Amino acid sequence: MENNDILIRLRYALDIKDVDMVGIFKLGGVQLTKEQVKKILTKLTEEEIEETEDYLKCNDRMLESFLNGFITFKRGPQQSKPGQSTNTVPTNNAKDHVNNMLLKKLKVALQLKTEDMLDILDDGGIAVSKGELGAILRKPGHRNYKECGDNFARKFLKGLTVRYRDVD
Repeated sequence: MENNDILIRLRYALDIKDVDMVGIFKLGGVQLTKEQVKKILTKLTEEEIEETEDYLKCNDRMLESFLNGFITFKRGPQQSKPGQSTNTVPTNNAKDHVNNMLLKKLKVALQLKTEDMLDILDDGGIAVSKGELGAILRKPGHRNYKECGDNFARKFLKGLTVRYRDVD
């Protein structure tokens, strides 16, 4: 799933306004204008992308910055402990799959418990065990780590839509 598609679905599911999107990107350390955000949120086919300049591709770093900003937006700025650096630079390395990062960061931002995530996935139309979800939320390199597929992430975003927008 493309990062732009993830942002489009997340914006719809949680009913985030354009102005808030700009603010969330800013909280994550990415300066974008409202017009640039609209270009990111434009849904186009592959052919239309090649033909138009009204499209801005969201890379993994931008998506992670947005998700970090979303955590700050929903939970407020983190209080730093003495001796702790205030590093807000995205930390995603190539090992962590984008969909895994998406689920982890949304879990933190929305303060979801494992049971909440299982209910959201059920609302999205997929039945998952606690063990399967735990494997997706693990760090890359852990022996039980499992990469989150596009369908799984899509169903999670659909479940968020059902939960937060009262859509059936």
